This record gives sequence, C-alpha cells and structure tokens, in this order.
Amino acid sequence: MKYFSKITGGRIYLSPIDADDAELYARWLNDPAVAVNLGLYGGLISLPNEKRVLERMTDEGHNYAIVLKDGDELLGNISLMNIDQIHRRATLGLFIGEAARRGKGYGAEAIRLLLGFGFNTLNLHNIMLMCHAGNAQGIACYEKAGFREFGRRREAHFRGGGYTDVVYMEILDSEFAGG
Repeated sequence: MKYFSKITGGRIYLSPIDADDAELYARWLNDPAVAVNLGLYGGLISLPNEKRVLERMTDEGHNYAIVLKDGDELLGNISLMNIDQIHRRATLGLFIGEAARRGKGYGAEAIRLLLGFGFNTLNLHNIMLMCHAGNAQGIACYEKAGFREFGRRREAHFRGGGYTDVVYMEILDSEFAGG
C-alpha cells in the first residue's frame, strides 16, 4: 500500500503525499479546469518538475494526499502552509483532481479533517485561504466547511482576458464545529 491513513474520516483519509504520483498530478495540474482555480493556468507543469515539487512537499509542512477509502483512490491534495506557531495561524490549500470527483463533498470532508488536526493537534487559532471570486464551487465548499469571507482584493486575478477578485476566507478555532 502506498498511502497511509494519517487522518481518517468517513469516506476519505489524509495520507502523506507519494512523489510517485507525479504523473497523475501533472495531468491534473495541466487541466485548465484545475489550473485556473489554482492560479496555474498560464504555467506549464512538466513531469520532472512536478516530481521535484512533490518530493519537496513530502519534506516540508503539512501536505496530504486525499484518498478515497474505498479502493485507495487518490482524489487530490490538501495542505496547511505558512504555519506560524507564534501567532497560531496558517493558510489552507486544496484541490480535487478529477472532474467526476468534484461536487461530491470530498473537499469539504478533507477540509474538516485538516481543520480538526490544525486546531486540535497543531493548536492553531486562525486558518485562512484565498480563491478567486469566479470559483463558486470552491467558495460553496469552503462555506460548507465553516469558512467565511473576510475580505477581497479587487481585480487581482487575471484569466480569460479579464480580471476577477481574490476572495479571502477564514475560520477561527472557536468557530470550528468539528472541534
């Protein structure tokens, strides 16, 4: 088995990332539907570069593969980044790779699992994220997990020949329903 259940939920578990999944990640990150929501649409993700990125991710921070319990299928990844233990804050990032797996609640479940770990194990107080305003599905997922908007950076994301706002969302440990 190449995945290890570090944080377990109802339908999924979070596992350390396996750098051998670089080909799948490169395919996902070159898909315009995924890349645009991650701010990577203008870039080219090569297999050797993605392998290096995944190897680095396995050595630093809290970066997890999102794995479906039924069949150990890799769905995407989720991370806590920029962890500041003094101010007890971090930034969350997430994506689900396959279009057929989006909109099924896996992202919200992964977020709740990582929030529980961040608040209850890492003793964080504030976890934030950023997404572009056109990512309605992502915003709905984040709100379902308990995040709320606290600000916007107007016309800060360029895509498709136009600008969209970047939305800033956060959740405090006292607001986390799973805690």
